[in-house]
Amino acid sequence: MRVNTLKDKIARKQDVFGLFVSIPHPVILEMIGHAGYDFVIIDLEHAATSMESVEELIRTAELAELTPLVRISKVERAEILKVLDCGAQGIVIPHVETLAQVKEAAHHAFYHPLGMRSLNSGRPGVFGKFPLTDYIEEANAQVMIVPMIESMKGVRQSSEILSHPQVSFVLEGAADLSQSLGVPWQTDHPDVREALKALHETAQQVGVPYATVTRGIEDMTLWRERGVHIYVLGDDRNTAFRAYAQKRNDYGSAGGSA
Repeated sequence: MRVNTLKDKIARKQDVFGLFVSIPHPVILEMIGHAGYDFVIIDLEHAATSMESVEELIRTAELAELTPLVRISKVERAEILKVLDCGAQGIVIPHVETLAQVKEAAHHAFYHPLGMRSLNSGRPGVFGKFPLTDYIEEANAQVMIVPMIESMKGVRQSSEILSHPQVSFVLEGAADLSQSLGVPWQTDHPDVREALKALHETAQQVGVPYATVTRGIEDMTLWRERGVHIYVLGDDRNTAFRAYAQKRNDYGSAGGSA
């Protein structure tokens, strides 16, 4: 199995940068890799991505030296098994509000003795080229479990959620968190900020790395001052759209037209 370079970088407290990937085309992954990112989170929750596309995206991520994580759509055995058998080096679990969700995901994601993932000698295990007993041990050492906390219920339960030994880091979900606080999309609202701060403090207390979805340089500076090293810089669609719009507006203004 491939070494999970993201896991190693996080252990060394190196700054790492990732993007959500919603456009299911390998060229997107190539560009992200060449742009110097460390990891991608292939999205199965919001994007209409097939499992065949997931495998192609993971293969491209490997070639582009990106650690491929997959945000699953739900905690369900078959989906977790398939994305890991495609070669994902970790799963991101959306809308985590209880420890039971993490326990179930870990049960499906890890082999014995950590879990009960169904045995397979597919592409992560190099199709059985090496002893599968060695692969099982290596897979358990490389796979990452990342809960997303996206509600006040999740924030309140975060100490228990993050106590699970297989949690690699926690990712905030300020957008849905703002909705749970009655201020949808107001991610800068004081209540949202306070909830994120509380989640970060809990993560520090239990020794779990915290990842932020950064929304500007000032936002990143704030979290860096708090000791955060994991940054998700939005998603591929919004990043591309803003770049296209900015270029169009710049040239439109230079030509004297809007």
